Amino acid sequence: MAGLKWVRVDTAMPRNHKIMQLVGDGHHRAALVYICGLALAGEQGTDGWIPEQLLGHIHGRPADARHLVEVGLWLPRPGGWDIKDWQEYQPTSQETKERSARARAAALLRWHGPDQTNHNGKG
Repeated sequence: MAGLKWVRVDTAMPRNHKIMQLVGDGHHRAALVYICGLALAGEQGTDGWIPEQLLGHIHGRPADARHLVEVGLWLPRPGGWDIKDWQEYQPTSQETKERSARARAAALLRWHGPDQTNHNGKG
């Protein structure tokens, strides 16, 4: 998908009891892995799925994943983890695709007029 990708992060997230438990138990790294996991899932359009083989790509270790499961931020499933409540707080990958398509159509209209023909003659 083209365009800027983003995820929603509640401004009260640092005070979330699960994040506070991680930090209070000395698991600051797991809190970072959680945020990086949100970013990965948003970028890749996985609807909150974190594949086990990408744990290192979000600066995580197996211990960090265990801590996230223990506090209830991640839900284990074969081959990786689901971010708990992803669908409740984040747009689905389909919604993101539809939003991107609408943005492209609006840009075509803005820059190429109502016939939506670009300089190559393609619509």
